[in-house]
Amino acid sequence: MLTHSPLIAFIPTKDATRARRFYEKLLGLRFISDDSFAIVMDANGTMVRIARVEDFTPFPFTILGWQVGDIHRTVAEMAGRGVAFTRYDFLEQSADGVWDAPGGAKVAWFTDPDGNTLSLSQH
Repeated sequence: MLTHSPLIAFIPTKDATRARRFYEKLLGLRFISDDSFAIVMDANGTMVRIARVEDFTPFPFTILGWQVGDIHRTVAEMAGRGVAFTRYDFLEQSADGVWDAPGGAKVAWFTDPDGNTLSLSQH
């Protein structure tokens, strides 16, 4: 039924100005619009609605991620722009924060200004 319908992603924020700067300037998403409900960005054809909320507690797991072709290169580029990658004590990660999953994927995590966990993965 929804196979051919575009997907929309939703991310909460308590500070829309800071979130817009992060997603647009640091991550490079294209700004579409801003209203009293959400900032709308385009992520390579996927609508991302950064929803204004009064309060929330970020989940302790990834809520949004990007599949990339070369994770180490992407991590280096993003780190050069000021994105800090998360290190987890319970995982063996490379010097740049990339984890090699048992199935062969590579994953690196980072957070947005609201503490939402985001990721990069290479499959």
